[in-house]
Amino acid sequence: MLHPATTHFAIVLPLVASVFGIIYLFVKTEAASKIYARTTLVAAIAMVVSWYTGSQAGPEIYNYLSESGQATLVLHKGLGLNLAIAMSIIAVIVMISCKLNKYVVQVATVVALLALSATTLYQGKIGGELVYKHGTPFKSFLIMDSLNEAAISAEEEDEDEAKLEVYQDAVDDIAMHVEEIDAYYGIGAVESEEEMETEDDK
Repeated sequence: MLHPATTHFAIVLPLVASVFGIIYLFVKTEAASKIYARTTLVAAIAMVVSWYTGSQAGPEIYNYLSESGQATLVLHKGLGLNLAIAMSIIAVIVMISCKLNKYVVQVATVVALLALSATTLYQGKIGGELVYKHGTPFKSFLIMDSLNEAAISAEEEDEDEAKLEVYQDAVDDIAMHVEEIDAYYGIGAVESEEEMETEDDK
């Protein structure tokens, strides 16, 4: 699933573009203006890619979510589309104002970019809730997919021991992938800290 990886760029790059925009407001050089414009364009591309990968991943996990989780996913998708559109518009305005050397317009784009960056952080919070709060949907999809494949493979086996081995391999694969997902999202680290705090309290 590509969305978690692309999301990091969509969150960080608008902030980076904002920093370059603020630098430009102080130095007011042509070079700083071009760096700001190009960084904003890259951030817009990252935002669109993040929205696209999310729109592809959403249907895969929708049915594994609770009703509350599904509502959160719909909100996440809608806000993602609005952010992608807004970021693209800002990038176009920045590119045009850079060529026309319109300082006042670029000041406005920096303010808009800062507001968009704050909204993107909120969007990231919603995405985090989908992972941590609503039943770890990525794990659910992985488990169902692995078990379905195991069921198909088991039907091709004649002996019960062979069937059992197929399911045991599926369980081992699920456990390995779940550990990788936990490590990627830092879930294991959070749980370890909570366990250590509980032991200290005792």
